[in-house]
Amino acid sequence: MHARSSGGHILGLLVRLLLGAGAVVALVLVGLLVAYSFMPPVSTLMLARRALGEEVDRAYVPLEHISMELRKAVVVSEDARFCRHDGVDWEALRGVIDAADADGPARGASTLTMQTAKNLFLWPSRSYFRKALEIPLALLVDAVWPKRRILEVYLNIAEWGDGIFGAEAAARHYFAKSADRIDTREAALLATALPGPRWRNAARPSRGHAALARKNLARMRVADADLFACVR
Repeated sequence: MHARSSGGHILGLLVRLLLGAGAVVALVLVGLLVAYSFMPPVSTLMLARRALGEEVDRAYVPLEHISMELRKAVVVSEDARFCRHDGVDWEALRGVIDAADADGPARGASTLTMQTAKNLFLWPSRSYFRKALEIPLALLVDAVWPKRRILEVYLNIAEWGDGIFGAEAAARHYFAKSADRIDTREAALLATALPGPRWRNAARPSRGHAALARKNLARMRVADADLFACVR
């Protein structure tokens, strides 16, 4: 009886420690999100590159200094329901889980909010464990930040090439102009480079990349104005 009581006490202590640690982590994350509401954040990938002494090219700019065409192109390409969900596109996520095999999900179904949360706090490799962390983080980000802030942060921490982070650095690197001067075609090329920034060059697109950009342009032209209402 004593041994059972002792085991129960230890288990209870472990549960309390885990709950306490979870509460501390949650408070730290909320604190960071509040701080990042007013200051330029950096992604875990940027921090890792700097820790290794590698170059990071990033110039943070507010959303109004990023062309509306690029905002539209990224929403259409990465998360067409961005203005309508709570940080997680549950329907798309269920489809990915249903189609997954033993090796895990073949695609991510990540919303822009989920990608922002991942880039800020997690790591890039794909797994069920990371996705399980990504979902509550995205819900927290969506609860703390307005959609405009989420897109602004995403566009300033997204990787667009080896050591090239954010829309301003990408616009200057690929098109020798600032992000607020990116036109529709350039926006489509930059947006469709995001899933493969290390091998898709917006200035010199491959045939496949160019085809994706044309599809993005076509979708932008027929998209409802409501699709972009939250990021104007």
